[in-house]
Amino acid sequence: MAERRRADRRGRRPAPPREDRGGGWTGREFEVEVGAVAHGGHCVARHEGRVVFVRHSLPGERVVVRVTEDRHPGFCRADAVEVLTAAPARVERPCPYSGPGKCGGCDWQHVDPAEQHRLKATVVREQLVRLGTLDAGDPVVAGLAVEPLPGGALRWRSRARFAVDRTGAPGLRRHRSHDVVVLDDCPITVEPAAAAVLRRSWPGAGAVDVSIDSTGAVTTTRLDRRGRPQSAAVLQAGEELPAAPAGRAERRAGGRDWEVEGTGFWQVHPAAADALVAAVAEFAAVRPAESVLDLYAGVGLFGGALAPAAGGQGRVVCVESDPAACAAADANLAHLPQAEVWQGEVEADGLTELLAELGSAPDVVVLDPPRAGAGPAVSRLLAGTGARAVVYVACDPAALGRDVAAFTGAGYRLAAVRGFDAFPMTQHVECVALLVPAGR
Repeated sequence: MAERRRADRRGRRPAPPREDRGGGWTGREFEVEVGAVAHGGHCVARHEGRVVFVRHSLPGERVVVRVTEDRHPGFCRADAVEVLTAAPARVERPCPYSGPGKCGGCDWQHVDPAEQHRLKATVVREQLVRLGTLDAGDPVVAGLAVEPLPGGALRWRSRARFAVDRTGAPGLRRHRSHDVVVLDDCPITVEPAAAAVLRRSWPGAGAVDVSIDSTGAVTTTRLDRRGRPQSAAVLQAGEELPAAPAGRAERRAGGRDWEVEGTGFWQVHPAAADALVAAVAEFAAVRPAESVLDLYAGVGLFGGALAPAAGGQGRVVCVESDPAACAAADANLAHLPQAEVWQGEVEADGLTELLAELGSAPDVVVLDPPRAGAGPAVSRLLAGTGARAVVYVACDPAALGRDVAAFTGAGYRLAAVRGFDAFPMTQHVECVALLVPAGR
């Protein structure tokens, strides 16, 4: 007999378990015609009046789906478990751990790389129109393309976090799950980095961060089950045993070496930093004696690359919240007298104080925010500076779209945007956008 649930003290019945809030379709299989690609690594289909977000599919295919999650009245999530009519761009997956019910790390292993670029460009354009409130016919939007980076679609990931199960076996999690799929290799990860984690056991760990630098040194950081670092070690290229503790790693971009703290933030794709530095420099077009504000500056990559163009009379202020990244930025920019490193959070109140402390408005603003974006308050404050150029580096097209809407609402326009496939086989895409005052 079904269990009766009491109403709460205010006379309302308790909400049903989250899994039962949809249509009760979890585990159900049915055929669908697959529609357009959507942000999130899936395509959109419809069945019995409901939206179905289908992974492992392509637009135009007819597939059998199995519903994996049904928590909302209007939509559910599903995997394509059988392909009845395949799209021309469908290919054999190069990774044996990819596919329905398997590792959730890659979204597009079943798609030809050139088609991956087209799908990602479609998603970015859609986000700029839907969230950025831009016109689909705008030449900047319509002409957007996602450019491939050198090196191919495999063995590009130079930094990764692997989960560890209760037995100490490393792997990656299933899509939208805490379950760990144990791996013996990850074909998108640079082989020495993958091997350093996946070919040993990690009893008691919750996860392991790993990175490989430009010298071939591999750094591993063991994390507990709350994500807190426990210990770090570095394995030099050609050595069999690591030495602890790990120090700073070396990365190369823009024709010079950069120090990065162990497994600290750096572009994951080996060619991404060079591509992004070139795009940022092109859009910023810094002139002698200009001032540059570099927000979410990390180890000073963009500020350091732009400082020489500002010259001895210029000023470049790099703002970063992480103390280790600030220390690395101090070392990286020590030879540039016009460059300063300020430690602080980039949020509305702090940014207001920072802009007041600068004493004058920046000519150029560069920002590389986290996946959530800068947010409307920060975007409006930056638009209020009147900077002649705002160069926005985005790792999430939805966040970019929302922040572009904030800038355009505050008197700026999107003048240019480039996309880069810095994360092959996944839904992720890196963009560099140029915003300028609307009157220019």
